[in-house]
Amino acid sequence: MTHALETQALDSLAARGSGHPEWIWRDGALVPWEQATVHVNAVGHASVAAVFEGIKAYLAADGHRLLAFRLDDHLRRLFDSARLCRLDLPGSVDDLREAILTLLRANACRTDTYIRPWAFPRGVIREQMVPAGTRCEIVVDSWPFHSHLLTPRGCRAAVSSWIRVSDASMPPRAKTFSNYHNGRLAMMEARENGHDWPILLNERHKVSEGPGACVALVRDGTVVTPSLTSGLLAGLTRDSVCALTRDLGLALEEREVDRSELYLADELFFMGTAWEILPITTIDGRRVGDGTMGPVTTRLEREYAAIVRGRSERHPEWLTEIPLDPG
Repeated sequence: MTHALETQALDSLAARGSGHPEWIWRDGALVPWEQATVHVNAVGHASVAAVFEGIKAYLAADGHRLLAFRLDDHLRRLFDSARLCRLDLPGSVDDLREAILTLLRANACRTDTYIRPWAFPRGVIREQMVPAGTRCEIVVDSWPFHSHLLTPRGCRAAVSSWIRVSDASMPPRAKTFSNYHNGRLAMMEARENGHDWPILLNERHKVSEGPGACVALVRDGTVVTPSLTSGLLAGLTRDSVCALTRDLGLALEEREVDRSELYLADELFFMGTAWEILPITTIDGRRVGDGTMGPVTTRLEREYAAIVRGRSERHPEWLTEIPLDPG
């Protein structure tokens, strides 16, 4: 089983094995998990406009703290997504940060934890086009996840026939559920053709991103990643990897990337909150490098893993510490 599929299977087993958390945060208060429901008529059109974030809190190397990775940056992006979608979110980044910390403490989270805040129009939405300025409610859920950092892994990628949504149609820099249907179509195509994940091109036929992760290549020691004007979500893992590339003294280029460059790359990898740093070992059936994680990707992954576990002195501003109850 490839890493990408294995990750999905393990995460699914983890969720089933642990049941569900006791609490969800909803609209200003902790709510018992079983009571966090909406009427069936409150889904549908409301989901088209919904925005969300995916955030990870890692168990620190000392075992006594959770470290939420770039928490405030994720929350600011949530509010930016709502602004682009012309939704009215209650509260502020500070309010939502405190809600997330309260939720993690209430659920006594003591392992790597995935956090998903999302906002959707409040109540029953009958209008097909959710009006601008619609008031939203915010929900925050959490569940355990398995990190595969520092383990051998790789995935098979393919360039998709589907084109990444463009800023002229739907803003790709908004993290909205509706944008992910684009990646879903590409993912199904890739799986049906014997690959794990797709890479989408944009309307200019330049490399854009994967279905929920940015992409980078390494050629002659230089890390190259598509520019933010290539139809990307402004990925925070991408931003972190770019910063680490500079920290390690490696050359970095953020620019338009041609499809053919993927086939000439010494290394390829996806990068995203859920995927962390995931090497691509084949692209359209062509082997990348020697078919394993390359040396540059390995250096970046090691530094990334050290930071998220609190074992590095680099970028302490990226971590929000959540002390664990010793009891």
